[in-house]
Amino acid sequence: MAICSSSSSWGSGSGKAWIVHGLLAGAAIAAAGAYAVISLRRSGNFRSRVIGIIPARFASSRFQGKPLVQILGKPMIQRTWERAKLATTLDHVVVATDDEKIAECCRGFGADVIMTSESCRNGTERCNEALQKLEKKYDIVVNIQGDEPLIEPEIIDGVVKALQRAPDAVFSTAVTSLKPEDESDPNRVKCIVDNHGYAIYFSRGLIPYNKSGKANPDFPYLLHLGIQSYDSKFLRIYPQLPPTPLQLEEDLEQLKVLENGYKMKVIKVDHDAHGVDTPEDVAKIELLMRERHIS
Repeated sequence: MAICSSSSSWGSGSGKAWIVHGLLAGAAIAAAGAYAVISLRRSGNFRSRVIGIIPARFASSRFQGKPLVQILGKPMIQRTWERAKLATTLDHVVVATDDEKIAECCRGFGADVIMTSESCRNGTERCNEALQKLEKKYDIVVNIQGDEPLIEPEIIDGVVKALQRAPDAVFSTAVTSLKPEDESDPNRVKCIVDNHGYAIYFSRGLIPYNKSGKANPDFPYLLHLGIQSYDSKFLRIYPQLPPTPLQLEEDLEQLKVLENGYKMKVIKVDHDAHGVDTPEDVAKIELLMRERHIS
C-alpha cells in the first residue's frame, strides 16, 4: 500500500494541479483558538506522545450493537483494536465507549477501556472526553473508527507523521481515490485539497462540480477515509466551538474545523474504504479477510 504525503503528490504527470482550488467559507478563529494555534509552533521533540482512541457506541440507527458483531469469529471492535496495535507511532491504544457490554467485551480480549458519557455527539467529542480521563498526557490523539476492521496500520502512522510534520495544522486525515460507483453516494464523503496537501472542503455531494453537471471521468476525485488525528490542545478546544452552518448542512464535523479557520493536513493513500455501515457489509468484510488470509 502506498502513502503519498508530499506536496508533489497532489500534481498529475502533466504538471497540472490535481485539485481545483475552491472557496473556503468559514467563521473567524476564536481568540482562544488562535492562541492555541500559535502555542503549537514550538521547537524540540514535537508532538511525540501519541494515543490511539477507538470510539465505540452500542446505539446506531442503521446497525444496533455494531461493535460487537462477529467477523470470522471475533467481535468487530477486537478486529479494529488488533489492527491499530500494529501501528508503530502509537504509544497506547484504548477503546472509548458509553456501553458496559462493549466495555466488558473489550476487557475480555485485553483492551484498555475508558467509559464516556452518552451525551457525546460524535467520535471527536468522545475522544476528547476519553483524553481528559487518561492519567498520562499525550500530544496527538488518533480517532480510529471502530467499524474499520481492515484499517491499515500504515495509514494510522501516516496521519500521525503528517501532523508531526505540519506545525501549522491541528488536524490530519486521509483520502483515497473515489470509485465511479460511489460518486453519488452521500455516505461516501468527498474531499478537495490544495496543492500543499491541506483540506479545502468536504462534502457528501460530488466535488468539484463542473458546468456539465456530470462527473468528469478524467478528474481524480477524492474519497475521505474516516481516520482522523488531532493535536491534543486543539481537541480540548473543539467541543467548545459552536456548530457552524456548513457543518450542520452537510452533517460533517470536519467542516467545523475548516469554518473556524484551522488547518487540516491530508495524505493520499492507495487503500479502499472497508467500513461496516450495515449488516450487509459484514459478509463483504469476511470475504476480503478470507482473500487476504486474515484469521
